[in-house]
Amino acid sequence: MKIVKKYIKMLRPFDLIIVLALIVGSFLPSIIFMVMNPYQEGDEVYAVISIDGEEVDRFLLTGNEEHKLITYYPSPGQYNIVEIDKERIRNKEDNSPEQVAVKMSWIQEPGETSINIPHRLLIKIVSEQPAVSDIDVIAQ
Repeated sequence: MKIVKKYIKMLRPFDLIIVLALIVGSFLPSIIFMVMNPYQEGDEVYAVISIDGEEVDRFLLTGNEEHKLITYYPSPGQYNIVEIDKERIRNKEDNSPEQVAVKMSWIQEPGETSINIPHRLLIKIVSEQPAVSDIDVIAQ
C-alpha cells in the first residue's frame, strides 16, 4: 500500500489526463474501422485476388459450398496455391522464402487480407450490398 501512495504522490495533474487520452486513443482505430466498414449480415462477401495490383479473380464466398484449389503463377518460377473452402479462403502453399501468407491461415471476414509480398499476391475480403433499385418501372 505504501508503494501505491508513493506513486500517487509522484503524479502531476495532467499525468492522469495524458494516460486516459492514450487509453482512449488506443481504441480509436477499431472504432474508425467499424464506422468505415459497415458490413451487414445480408451483404454478399467476395474474395478478390490481385497480382501486382491487378485484379485477376473474384469469388463469391456468401453461400459457397464448394472446395476449390486454384494455382497462380505470378512470375516465372513462382507459384501460389489458393484454397477456397465454403465461405473462407487461404494461401495454402507457395514457394516464397518466409511463408508468411501460408502461416496467415484462413480469412473470411470483410476487411481481412492475406499478402504474399515476394509474389505480389493479395487476397482481400470485401463486402458489397446486394443491388437494390430505388425505382420501380412498369414497361408497357
